[in-house]
Amino acid sequence: MTTATAADGRDAPWAAKMRRLRERPLPEHTLRLCDDEQVRQEAVLAEQAVERARYLADAQPDDEELSRRLADLLRAHEAAQKRLAEVSVSLAFRALPRPVLEELLTAHPPTEAQATEGAAFNPDTFPAALVAASSVDGMNETEASELLTSWSASDANALWEAAWQVQQIARTEMSTASVGKG
Repeated sequence: MTTATAADGRDAPWAAKMRRLRERPLPEHTLRLCDDEQVRQEAVLAEQAVERARYLADAQPDDEELSRRLADLLRAHEAAQKRLAEVSVSLAFRALPRPVLEELLTAHPPTEAQATEGAAFNPDTFPAALVAASSVDGMNETEASELLTSWSASDANALWEAAWQVQQIARTEMSTASVGKG
């Protein structure tokens, strides 16, 4: 019995799987900021209207009027999303490779007082460093610090969370394999 092998002597299916694993992009997350409350509210209401219409149309698939209504609402939703995108600013963040994140954490250790309170990093310096390091848009640490200190607490927390949460995105699933009957 002969099996195909990769150049290093391992089998071709494993080599193909390993190639796929190496080529996986790091997770990304986008934070959208919109200061136009009316446009934001229109987008939310359009989304809710589509959800309701879709529910009704799915429940009565032969009702042409519901299907037309859903199509109209989908067009309105698309227009509302376009308006929202036009007035919004989006900031994209990408997960850092594990060693880079660990190095960043090491570079921003908690003070003794912060460590006593259970901090794993210095909350005064690490957030700006992480926001900058994970920014896809090229935000530097000075700019990140400026935004984190000049924005409202809610908006600053959203910025920090966008950079931190992308580091936590898991794209894995554990499953238990069935053992053959026998």
